Formats: sequence, structure tokens, C-alpha cells
Amino acid sequence: MTSRSPAIVLASRPQGETGAMVRVLTARGGLVAAYVAGGRGRQMRAVMVPGNRVAAEFTTRPGSQLPFARLELEHSRAALITEPLPAAAMQWACALTASVLPERQPYPSLHAALDALLEAIAMAPSARGWVSGLIAYETLLLSELGYGGTAPPEAPDWPAQLAQLAILERRIAHYLLAGAKSDVMGARKLLTERLMRIG
Repeated sequence: MTSRSPAIVLASRPQGETGAMVRVLTARGGLVAAYVAGGRGRQMRAVMVPGNRVAAEFTTRPGSQLPFARLELEHSRAALITEPLPAAAMQWACALTASVLPERQPYPSLHAALDALLEAIAMAPSARGWVSGLIAYETLLLSELGYGGTAPPEAPDWPAQLAQLAILERRIAHYLLAGAKSDVMGARKLLTERLMRIG
């Protein structure tokens, strides 16, 4: 069985000599883990960057639970890797999403919100242009997974936005990333440290 879907690359790791395991967030099928043949090759390396938007084709073979995937790059965000603050934000958003969503459950609003957040991180001249989007995304993620509430009011200034992020960090650590997943919070702490350096 073969299916196609727009997707956002969230994480990848080596598998075998040349392949890779990838986790992507699809628009219709939610989080999907799949094997990419040649995923560690020179051509595919740039495609497998977390944050990239791709067209994903999944093939499921009889008797195999893990699908095979072919990924075609639609929009690259790989250039952000060289910029410390945007790279930290992209790494955090993708790692968080890959770690907490159950597989094969659709979250179309999260897919759209994550894509919009990553685009804001790529386009804004500074973190002041995308931190409100990060607050909104983390709030939506908590809500979609059953730990929500109302969205926080629009923060009037930078210190208020940092305060909102601190509250969300504690909620995410308590509700979503406790126990075995707690190491993912290292990416959030790195991002927080870099945001705190902004005056």
C-alpha cells in the first residue's frame, strides 16, 4: 500500500550502513516513523534536516509494521542550522513534536501551526518576530494532548513573553516530557538560555 502526504521532517537517525530512520509530521496522518533507504547519502542528507518541508511517499509491505519512505524536498530550512538562536528554536520545536505525539493520529492544526512557526523563525529578523508564535504553538500542543486551557493573553513586552515561556516550560516538563523523555528538555533549556541573552 502506498500513500503520499506533505510532511515536516522532525528527526532522523542512522539505520544500517546507508539508511536512516525518520520521523515526520504529516498533514493527514499525524506522526509517522519510516525507513528511508539511502537516507545517509550525500543527496539525501540535506533533505533529512529537521524543519524541512517535504513530499513524503510511504510504502507499507505485508508483514512489516514500519513503512518505507521516499522524501522529496519542497522547502528547505537547512540554512538556519548556521544561526545559533533560530537553530535552537527549530531543534526544540521539532524534537518536542517528535517526542510527545502518538503515531498515526492526525493533528492537522499542529501540522499547520508548526509549519507557520518554522517559517516565522526562518523569515523574522530576530526572535522578537517569532517568540509569540512559539508561545502559541506550545500552548496548542498542550491543548491538543489534553493538558490545555485558554491561550495566554498577548504579552505586552519581552519580559512578559519570557515569563510566559517559563510557565510553558514547566508545564511541558511536567505533563509531556517527564521520565524517559526528560532529556528532550535539554533543547528547551538551550533555547531559553539564548533567548535570555536578548536585552
